[in-house]
Amino acid sequence: MTTFILIAAALVIAAAGAIAVPLLRREGGSAQAPWSAFAVVVVLGVGAVSLYAALSNWSWSKAQAEESSPQGMVARLARRLQSDPQDIKGWLMLGQSYLVLGEAPLAERAYARADQLAGGRNVEALLGLAQALSVQDQNQLGGRAGQLIEQALALDPHSPKALFFGAAVALHRGALPLARERLQALLPLNPPPDVRPIIEQQIAAIDQRLAIGATPAGTPSVAAGTQSGGSTPDGGTAAPEETAVRIKVALSPKLGFAPPAGAPLFVFVRDPQHPGPPLLVKRLPLQLPQTVELTAADSMIAGRAPQKGQEVQVVARIARSGSPIAQPGDPFGEVHTRIGRDDVVDVIIDRLTP
Repeated sequence: MTTFILIAAALVIAAAGAIAVPLLRREGGSAQAPWSAFAVVVVLGVGAVSLYAALSNWSWSKAQAEESSPQGMVARLARRLQSDPQDIKGWLMLGQSYLVLGEAPLAERAYARADQLAGGRNVEALLGLAQALSVQDQNQLGGRAGQLIEQALALDPHSPKALFFGAAVALHRGALPLARERLQALLPLNPPPDVRPIIEQQIAAIDQRLAIGATPAGTPSVAAGTQSGGSTPDGGTAAPEETAVRIKVALSPKLGFAPPAGAPLFVFVRDPQHPGPPLLVKRLPLQLPQTVELTAADSMIAGRAPQKGQEVQVVARIARSGSPIAQPGDPFGEVHTRIGRDDVVDVIIDRLTP
């Protein structure tokens, strides 16, 4: 819009000059010549502004609001970095801003630039790049994103963010003792009061899994069989039956919500009796309505999948920011059900996160 205004002003000035200069020449040294030329300039200038204000549908208040919006501020930061491409802090800020806005590919580029400038020695750049990669593909935790997190941990073994992501990498790989070690190392670092219980619950869940034998998810172990209610071939007890959860997600038209392009869908299965990390979670491209199946392979902690007959809460949420953590305004829906009671659990997204 600024470019348009400059061009329009230049055209008005050119038009005024084209009329005023001949007037000055024609009237020679007449005392009226300057006043005639001045009148032409004023009439053209005021007339152009008045006509544009009366006939244009451009909203100046809207333009000002857009300029001061988060997207506008991020755009300004991106433009500034074009003229100052060596500003590592600026690239880090841009990457974080893009993550908040749900623009993971752009965040990846910004963090990659910061990492390049730092020569692979900046923990925040490494972790940000890993986060941007894993948001786009969770399997990256077992690939490049996981390598970047391990690199960040090697640079700063006491970084809370690196330890947290490092624990997620270890869990993804099934390395439960290493995951426990990294989570345990977080507790002396005074995590926020609302985060500490989650860490402690994850440690307890890992301890439970290690106590009954860390077998692949969905595979009953002999040790596990001795702690549940079924029968084993040798007369002991068998582990409860793990089962898949099929969920059909739809968006209520009453919500009047148009999902932003690229926003993912997160589907969670939680234990309502034990707040904290969900039992199962899956990130999906948004294509509503859609049916998704969650199994033990989608467990955040190996061996912690829900069992048949267990009461659970099923939540489906559209993440406008791309983050698995709920943000105000994210549309979601939830139902309570019992595992195995229904072939398909219907979840209608019909409300917004407060």
